[in-house]
Amino acid sequence: MRRIILLLVMLMSGRLWAAAPALDHLRDWMCGTFSSATQAAADSDYFHIVLHMSPIWLERADGPWLYVEQAVAATADKPYRQRVYRLLQAGEGRFISEVHELPEPQSRFVGAWKDAALVEAIGPDSLAQRKGCAVRLTWVEESQCYRGSTVEDACASSLRGAAYATSQVTVRADGLDSWDRGYDDHGLQVWGAKQGPYLFRKDNPSNP
Repeated sequence: MRRIILLLVMLMSGRLWAAAPALDHLRDWMCGTFSSATQAAADSDYFHIVLHMSPIWLERADGPWLYVEQAVAATADKPYRQRVYRLLQAGEGRFISEVHELPEPQSRFVGAWKDAALVEAIGPDSLAQRKGCAVRLTWVEESQCYRGSTVEDACASSLRGAAYATSQVTVRADGLDSWDRGYDDHGLQVWGAKQGPYLFRKDNPSNP
């Protein structure tokens, strides 16, 4: 009986671990406009990159689905990467961010982060999933962030002589860290930042 009373007291005082955040919490933290301007100003090895992520296909129940656009700030209207992410719950505090490619020509979708109507004419059936490239994220309570990566060499890539690519990601309330790298058949890095991740800070971050 004394143990039961102690447990109840701990529950009421919030001393037990809180339940892990739900899928919509991750979605909200990932959505927005992000910039690496501060990092680029301090370290010439990094470019000033602008990253936009916004929800699309809100009526669907198999998401959330996010449109993703990434560009060098000086040529923001000519993104070098356009993707669609699908977020899934994999268990308590565990999530999967699938990566999907848009149909060509992708240029017709530029700006969909601010005008979702640009992607309303297509749906998931029009996308090509990048198998093995999903990022598996876990909620880290002590750091108040989501942290994860792709699985070893599962994400095939032919960019700049690569055989596979890896991604390491940390998502926080005020931004995200992203480290994408490509490796050849011998495990030698052929593209991507060498010293560490890109540090993206979010415009008008929401509260945790």
